[in-house]
Amino acid sequence: MSFLQALLLALFGWMGSIYSPVLIGGLAGWYTIGRPLVSGMIIGIILGDVQTGIIMGAAIQMLYIGLVTPGGTMPADVNFAAWIGIPLAMVAGAGKEYALALAVPLSSLGVLAVYGLCAINLYFVHKQDADVEAGKLDAAARIPLVGQITNFVLRFFPILLINFFGQDLITALVNALPVQVTDILQIFANMLPLVGFMLLMRMICKRDVDLILFCVGFALMSVLQLGMVTIVIFALGIAYLDYRGTNAAAAPERSE
Repeated sequence: MSFLQALLLALFGWMGSIYSPVLIGGLAGWYTIGRPLVSGMIIGIILGDVQTGIIMGAAIQMLYIGLVTPGGTMPADVNFAAWIGIPLAMVAGAGKEYALALAVPLSSLGVLAVYGLCAINLYFVHKQDADVEAGKLDAAARIPLVGQITNFVLRFFPILLINFFGQDLITALVNALPVQVTDILQIFANMLPLVGFMLLMRMICKRDVDLILFCVGFALMSVLQLGMVTIVIFALGIAYLDYRGTNAAAAPERSE
């Protein structure tokens, strides 16, 4: 990986971080290029292997598909997991299991960066309050720009330095690992996406019958080999019948 490639990765990684406002206030940033599937494609373009980038991005996306960040909570940070984990695995010539193995600790490192950013920027929040009370409105209006310096430092430089200086270490580590360790990583790589889907199902399955319907959809695809379009059509019909049945059951209660 050249320094220019590491520089581009760091720049896009900063723009795709959760508090970066440069891409439509995060809409095209955190919620678009900040998603591992999209960032994997961009990383693939930068490193010259789009297919591998998308494959690794999809693997990490499945792991964190149920990730939500309500309020100020941050259970995991996909920014570091994608913009550091995917490039390091790619330059090492490793498979998606290594990208997943790197994603978990890197996401924790990203969480530390997020909370570190919030802790440091508390000073600037109080400074802005003091400027408003003192009538220094121009100085108060510049505080958000100063706060973004902290975000840039905690995002851009870690991604740049780890990608550029860590590539040789990761390559040597991958080459030194015995086959048994590689097989174990492959097993865990196949299991980790299940965690992401389970987190997602906990949010969308409100009733026991929802889980049954999910299993029916899985059976239609894996056993009957039906396509996604056919399954979606079946799902829409079942959802409509369920909606009609729920409204019919609730109608007598409303009339009473």
